[in-house]
Amino acid sequence: MPVIDEFLRRIGLPADTPAEPTYEFLKTVQYHSVLRIAYENLDILEGKPLCLSPDALFDKIVTRGRGGYCFEVNGLLSYFFKSCGFEVKDYFARYLRGEPEIPMRRHRVMSVMTADGPYFCDIGVGQTAPRYPLLMKEGLVQKQFGETYKFERDPDLGWVLWDLYHGEWRQFISFTEEKIYEVDFVQPSVWCELHPDSPFNKVPMIAIKTPDGRRTIDDRVYKLFSGDKPLIVENDITPERYRELLRKEFYLNV
Repeated sequence: MPVIDEFLRRIGLPADTPAEPTYEFLKTVQYHSVLRIAYENLDILEGKPLCLSPDALFDKIVTRGRGGYCFEVNGLLSYFFKSCGFEVKDYFARYLRGEPEIPMRRHRVMSVMTADGPYFCDIGVGQTAPRYPLLMKEGLVQKQFGETYKFERDPDLGWVLWDLYHGEWRQFISFTEEKIYEVDFVQPSVWCELHPDSPFNKVPMIAIKTPDGRRTIDDRVYKLFSGDKPLIVENDITPERYRELLRKEFYLNV
């Protein structure tokens, strides 16, 4: 199937990788996706309206070699998993980490069903975030790549994902399980694109995971992290260095 083959090639997997609705395939795809598809807001900064239809997302991210933010990259991943035969449920989420009070719902995530149960999948976070899917089981502590996560249930927030940071648990993402339609994501995405309070329309926000950390560009500062420790910091990068980093370190065709 062209959609499956081309997506697999985009994330660095052989096109003939068996696309089976199993946890192992789910894990493999999410891991390679966060290593090859960058979180980025470049179209928003250029004032280009985002289209969240599956065809538009496939064209931008797979055909044209770009990335995107949560409504884009998680929208494409949901479409891909559905094309592979998975049962997928899309959810509105709140990004809680670092917020002094409960924020609006402006994040997209999903659950994907396997024989072991539903797994939480999210490739739309530029900061530290799971590289592997997380089993949606309350209270289960799940460790990966030196990071630790767990889910709890809250009567108002629904599922709450926590991460362990310097020995203390902090709330990360929450979501409820009412049925969501694709059209429901349009309005919050437009808010993120245009509203003066949106954090996404100010400066470049670009990130991609590595096996032991991540690379980021925040405005004109480039960082290479190992875990949560920056190994390399370049301040005030030039336009030429910026374009070089986008191509070589973030796999962006711009």
